[in-house]
Amino acid sequence: MLYFNLRTAFSLGLKNLTQVVLYRLKIKLGIHKVQWLNEEKLVGPFFFKNTMDIPNAPLTNRWKTSVELFGHHPLKVNYNPPSWHKNIFSGRTNSYSNLDWWRIPDFDNNFGDIKSIWELSRFDWVIAFSQRIRHHEKNELARLNNWLENWLENNPPYKGPNWKCAQEASFRVIHLLIGTMILGQTNSSSIALKKLIIIHLRRIYPTIGYGIAQDNNHGTSEAAALFIGGSWLQSLGEKIGQKFCNVGRKLLENRSSKLIEQDGTFSQYSLNYHRLMLDTFSVVEIWRRHLGLKRMSSEFYGKMKNATFWLFNMTNSLNGDGPNLGANDSALLIPLTDSNFRDFRPSIQLAMVVFNNMRAYKKNGVWNNQLKWLGISIPEKVVNSPSSLIMDDGGFCVMRLNKVVLLVRYPRFRFRPSHADALHLDLWINEKNLLNDAGSYSYNTNDFWLKYFPGTESHNTIQFDNRDQMPRISRFLFGPWLKTKIRTDFFKNNNRESISIGYKDLYGCCHTRTVSLSKKILFIKDKIAGFKKNAVLRWRLNPDKWTIKRDIVFNQDKNVKIKIKSDMKIKKISIMKGWQSKFYHSKIEIPVLEIKVTEPGNLYTEISWNL
Repeated sequence: MLYFNLRTAFSLGLKNLTQVVLYRLKIKLGIHKVQWLNEEKLVGPFFFKNTMDIPNAPLTNRWKTSVELFGHHPLKVNYNPPSWHKNIFSGRTNSYSNLDWWRIPDFDNNFGDIKSIWELSRFDWVIAFSQRIRHHEKNELARLNNWLENWLENNPPYKGPNWKCAQEASFRVIHLLIGTMILGQTNSSSIALKKLIIIHLRRIYPTIGYGIAQDNNHGTSEAAALFIGGSWLQSLGEKIGQKFCNVGRKLLENRSSKLIEQDGTFSQYSLNYHRLMLDTFSVVEIWRRHLGLKRMSSEFYGKMKNATFWLFNMTNSLNGDGPNLGANDSALLIPLTDSNFRDFRPSIQLAMVVFNNMRAYKKNGVWNNQLKWLGISIPEKVVNSPSSLIMDDGGFCVMRLNKVVLLVRYPRFRFRPSHADALHLDLWINEKNLLNDAGSYSYNTNDFWLKYFPGTESHNTIQFDNRDQMPRISRFLFGPWLKTKIRTDFFKNNNRESISIGYKDLYGCCHTRTVSLSKKILFIKDKIAGFKKNAVLRWRLNPDKWTIKRDIVFNQDKNVKIKIKSDMKIKKISIMKGWQSKFYHSKIEIPVLEIKVTEPGNLYTEISWNL
């Protein structure tokens, strides 16, 4: 295990590990400068009466009488503020509200997932209230200021769980300043709002090195908050803003350069975290233009264009959904519309316009509402429809024939993988996700679910000897990381597309997957060897009634048929119970087709449809 850890540590980067170790050591010893922060009580008002015209943009219904937390869990709200320290799932209230944030444990099994507290304190309600204030709705300005004052009364600066995470503080900064844009109060502000932003930036700035060392969305979010908040303060004559702005700009350039591959892949190998990153950089560019600040580098804009097309190519244009790929905590940064959380089109349309000056989607729809609220003109030019392609830097192959979309995930890990999902296959026919990925469910739950959702068992691939493809080192870390050993050229014409990809794991087990897609049939050959006891092939099916008749599997309407064959004896073929989580802290039962063998050879799967 020591050898595994050392190999993984080397992959993570010694500089990053040093940053993390020094940060935690300083916090433990009580000598980190962030622990010396102290601020007096702050009172409002924070926002003024709106004097602008009503925009030609529809309101969101979020936070009016209810809201769906994590994009799924309904919560009723009214004029009065919610309880900021109550676990929204268990109803229990934490006992840390007056404790220094750095004294609060990362994981408390007695209380539950800390994200269940953070969700209410991301201030995305500032955006919804600002929209209604702009539409001159009665009592909404008083409601906004009341909620902000109440939040500060219950979350005094740097006390309690809502100050624990610098990224959460960054979301609040971004949402507050989007509020000033909506209300036209960017150029003139209350003393209280300026002070509130400064308090947050003083929390973010001292620990930015720790956020950067994660090589994920923490660094991008915190850099964005420093840039946006710092430039705003600087524009209002606050000298302290220059320091924050300069550091934020430098780190935004650094993060875009390092974390986004040339093919557009983001370091977290996750559809939802890719959207979060893309939304963050879209807001940064919109804000830069809004204040008339100097442009970023040409490399920055090149990376953002590629990142936009990555998400565009991954997304189903019919319903805006996409593969439930990688980690997913249901984060959504710019909730200016009432679109479903699983609809990625508003973010894609925004980024495509901002970074490519083209529309991703020609028709008018909810995906244009964000542009209207942010005062961005909608260009006439429309980008070509997504097509089949290889994104080899990140390890993704997307095949498209008519309204069939196939994703093959293969190991090209320059950054830490959050899921053991090598050679996972995702199949979409029209709007139906016929073969699906599991998601994440929760980052703080019991050991069974923590193992299940990121593990190999919850992906459409081969599991050897009842273990994950990579050893699990910690809650969020696998290692050593797999590498692709075989990859044939991607073949495509008008009638068929195919590719072959394989790996050999740490224990000598080999899996090579050959995929061939035509308009009505998907053929998969899995060549496996090197395992000791058994290998299990899983196909995670859409929630439907499925029936096995010999070696053929039918769905309820018999318009999808799956045939299984092999060179060796199949020990067992059955439909088992599995789980899927499309929203954080939510899971549903799904059928999983399992094929178990005990000797090496070739497994053949043929899936045909008439949909």
